[in-house]
Amino acid sequence: MKRINLIIISLLLTACGGGGDDTPEPKENQAPAKVNSLVFPTNNLLCTTNTLDFEWGEVEDPDGDTVSYLLEISSDNLFTSVDESHTVSGKTKSVTVEKNTAYYWRVKAIDSKGLSSDFSNVFQFYTEGEAEINHLPFAPRLTSPELDASVTNTSTNLIWECSDVDNDPLTFDVYFGTTNPPTNKIGDNISEKSLSVNLNTTTTYYWYVVAKDGNGGESIGQVWDFSTN
Repeated sequence: MKRINLIIISLLLTACGGGGDDTPEPKENQAPAKVNSLVFPTNNLLCTTNTLDFEWGEVEDPDGDTVSYLLEISSDNLFTSVDESHTVSGKTKSVTVEKNTAYYWRVKAIDSKGLSSDFSNVFQFYTEGEAEINHLPFAPRLTSPELDASVTNTSTNLIWECSDVDNDPLTFDVYFGTTNPPTNKIGDNISEKSLSVNLNTTTTYYWYVVAKDGNGGESIGQVWDFSTN
């Protein structure tokens, strides 16, 4: 009789859900998608006004959260300092910046719970000055070796990108060495955007590039570093 009673109690517990917890696990919040489209100012644009309506593509949040956007504008292509920072609910923002200045801009999405995407790609533009006849080149953007990279070879190619809104032919001075900032100029007025260098093992190297447009305009890039094994 006792055995029958135990079987009945067990069946009742199972039917009432007493045998386990069916409460679903709370869903982990996910960050919104990355902004993949910068609409205006377009890349390398020469702007005739310094009040600009920035626009970018809208993104969705995988959890359906409300999304806002952080717009950053800087005269530093690495965004070490930021000239303008704006959080907006839409995909446009009117901003007044300085005249006769090269700027760089990017956007990231932020959901209502505080999670954010990675920043978008960076676009660059130039604002026209008063009676301006020549514009400085954009600051050279170093691409290889990457910042803080570890290089295993005994030589490598220093590679950078650079453009000019006047489409002036550019030449470059390249500084490279083991001091920060480097003072040894290893490339003088070269037209290529790469330069091969020999390396020692277990050494940290620093390098930067100066862009010149032939009309007196010069832009100095950021100092980057990399190490060898």
